[in-house]
Amino acid sequence: MLERKRNLTNNAIDFVITWVNGNDPEWRKEKSLYSGDAISNSFELDIREERYRDWDNLQYWFRGVEKFAPWVRKIHFVTWGHLPKWLNLDNPKLHIVNHKDYIPKTFLPTFNSHTIELNFHRISGLSEHFVYFNDDIFLLQKVEPGEFFKGGKPVDMLALQPDVANADDQVMPYIYLNNAMVLAKYFDKRENMKKQPEAYFHIGYPLQYFIYNILETAFPRFTGFYTVHGPSPLKKKTYETLWKMEPELLNEVCSHKFREKSDISQYVLREYQKLSGDFIPRNIQKLNGYYEISNENETLLQAIKGQKKKILCLNDANCNVDFEKIEGEIRKSFDQILPEKSSFEI
Repeated sequence: MLERKRNLTNNAIDFVITWVNGNDPEWRKEKSLYSGDAISNSFELDIREERYRDWDNLQYWFRGVEKFAPWVRKIHFVTWGHLPKWLNLDNPKLHIVNHKDYIPKTFLPTFNSHTIELNFHRISGLSEHFVYFNDDIFLLQKVEPGEFFKGGKPVDMLALQPDVANADDQVMPYIYLNNAMVLAKYFDKRENMKKQPEAYFHIGYPLQYFIYNILETAFPRFTGFYTVHGPSPLKKKTYETLWKMEPELLNEVCSHKFREKSDISQYVLREYQKLSGDFIPRNIQKLNGYYEISNENETLLQAIKGQKKKILCLNDANCNVDFEKIEGEIRKSFDQILPEKSSFEI
C-alpha cells in the first residue's frame, strides 16, 4: 500500500497558471512606483500594456481543465494578490499562490514574468511533474496525462530554429539568444546530435522542423530553438539543477522588476530537459494551435467554436485593437463550447 501511494505521488501531475489583472488600481499603483526609470529605459525593457491586460475569459480556462483534464491533481493559481470575483476558493483542487508565498523577498515586488516563472519550484506542495500554462492557453478537447509526461519524462519537441533579428521587437530576440548562450555552455551541438539522434530526427516531427534540424547539421554551434507556444511540461528537478549551475545569472534576472533584454526565460529549462535527453520526442504541434489576436479574428474564433485543436494559444501581441469588441467575440465563442460553470466558479 505504501509503495502504491508513493507511485501515485511520483506520477501526479499538477497545473500551474499565472494571472494578472492589469486593471487592478492597487496593482497599477504599485507598478507605477517602479516604472518611472523603466519608461526612460523602455528600449531595453518590455513594459507594453498588453503584457498585463485581462481579457475576462479565465473562467473558460478552468472550465476546460475540469472538462478535458479531470485527472489533474492540483491547480496552483499564481497571482500578485488579486483574484477573480467568481473564483471558488473552497475548491479542494485549487491552491492560491501569492508571489510573496514563493518568490524570495529580495525580488519583490516583481512585474517580470521571468522572475515569476523561474521560481516555480519553490511553490509549496507542487508536484515533481507539472505543466505550466500562461493564462492565454486554453484546453478545447480532452487531453491525457501521457500527452504531457510519459514514464516520468516530459513529452516535447526538440526543434532548432535560428534566432531572428526582429527590429520590431527590441527585447525578445535578445532573450532567445540569451537562452541559447546559456545552453551552449553545457552542451556541444554536434556531440548532442550524435548522442541522441532520435531526439532531433523523430519521424513524427512536423516536416518543416525535421528539415530545419537536418539543415542545422551544417552549423557547429546552436543558432536558436523553436519556441513552442503551448503548455510547458516541466520538472522541479530541472529548476533545482539550473539554480545550482547558474545562481548568479538567475539572481540577476530575478532582480529585474520588468522584463529586460538581458533576461533568460523559462524556455531555457524546457530546452535543458531536451538537450539532457530527459524527454520523450513527439510532434507537439498536433496538440497546439497558435493565433495572434488582431482586428480580424474570424479564423481564431472558428478555431475555438470548432475546437480545431486540443490546446489553443491566444497571443495578445498588439495593443492597437478594438479591445472591447474582440473581448466580447472571444468570450461568446468560448461560451458556445463551455457554457456551464465549473466547480471552480461560485
